[in-house]
Amino acid sequence: MKTQLKRQFKLGGIKLTQKYREYINEENIVELLSSLIEIESPYFREDKIMEYAHDLLKKKNIPTEIHEYEDKKITKFKGKNVIGNLKGKGKGPKILLNGHLDTVEICEGWEYNPLKATRQGNRLYGLGALDMKSGVAAIILALEAFKNTVDEFDGEILYTLVSDEEGPFGLGTDALIQDGYTEDIDVAIVPEPSSGFSACDFPCVCLGARGGYNYSVKLKGKSSHAAAPELGINAITDASKVILELENMDGLKDDKLGEGSFALIEMNGGGAACSVADTAEFTVFRHIVRGEDKDYIVDEVNRAVEKANIKSKVDINFREAPNDEADGFLPYTVDEENEYTLALQKSIKNITGKEGQTSYFTSIGDFNYLGTRVGVPTFVFGPHGENYHSSNEYVLIDTVVKTAEVIYDFLKTTLNAK
Repeated sequence: MKTQLKRQFKLGGIKLTQKYREYINEENIVELLSSLIEIESPYFREDKIMEYAHDLLKKKNIPTEIHEYEDKKITKFKGKNVIGNLKGKGKGPKILLNGHLDTVEICEGWEYNPLKATRQGNRLYGLGALDMKSGVAAIILALEAFKNTVDEFDGEILYTLVSDEEGPFGLGTDALIQDGYTEDIDVAIVPEPSSGFSACDFPCVCLGARGGYNYSVKLKGKSSHAAAPELGINAITDASKVILELENMDGLKDDKLGEGSFALIEMNGGGAACSVADTAEFTVFRHIVRGEDKDYIVDEVNRAVEKANIKSKVDINFREAPNDEADGFLPYTVDEENEYTLALQKSIKNITGKEGQTSYFTSIGDFNYLGTRVGVPTFVFGPHGENYHSSNEYVLIDTVVKTAEVIYDFLKTTLNAK
């Protein structure tokens, strides 16, 4: 056991004890994060890393349990989350710390072994190093430091280390919401790599995110012999015209989230040999901002069809989901003057010496579910690095340490810890 430092100091008028550095330090971050990186855990195959996290938390004497769930409708996936809470003696806010332990699949182009943590100076390379096993490591060490340095506090801390965030539906966090675990939380922090995703210097706080929906457009034309195409209605040609109109559509402009975006992700169609294609279908992922929703998207497609002046019949379908609330991701924002925003910014300044830059996440994640379905201030705040969802993914180690320290400080100050 290392000698506990008793010296105290003041930062921004808040008293902190150096004792927490026994738990939150570079050595511990690198050791824990390396162990997480070296357990392969693509979405839908997370059991091993969930068991590891559960056993690790038990060894650290942090209350923990396995939360099991099953999607019986779409994926048939049986998943696990690792969850637990620390309860104070007095009344106070309930803070959720949420992070995912799954990754995307290994891609081509790696110069390092993606399943072996490789340190190069301040960089730690490995699959999930940035997105977001570093954020989970920060949660675990912040919890350990809090439990071992705080004698009493008000309120409650709920932590949720989830599976399938990278999958199509965010099943882990969705299941927690469905099962009532998030009903009484007051604020949430998700240590996704806000700096890395937003291309902002650390520290960076995302005060919201765009949303998004996956939808398909089916077109039904009319077959004819390829020698007489004028006698038919080519569904592929009509689909192409609609796609071009959709790409040129102007969506709503949001003063915080910017504009939405249209991405064609799949297209197919055809007909009989030597015949005009009588069917076509294309699939879109449409990121949205506030004011845009499913009804807005349907209207947008209908306007594009009208402008394209096509003859094919058109049918619009949103992807089927495990439940009605998981069919898409709604956008959200948190006010800069919200009491929890101010508290988080104060903790960031206490630890880093400067206020965090504010940004807004351009894509979707579990934070959308928390910010809209649960309806609480949800902050994306985490480390810096590069190459998420790509080869040679890395995180800057010092920013992981600071992320854990900020979370620890936020817990202490918000929960009136002593």
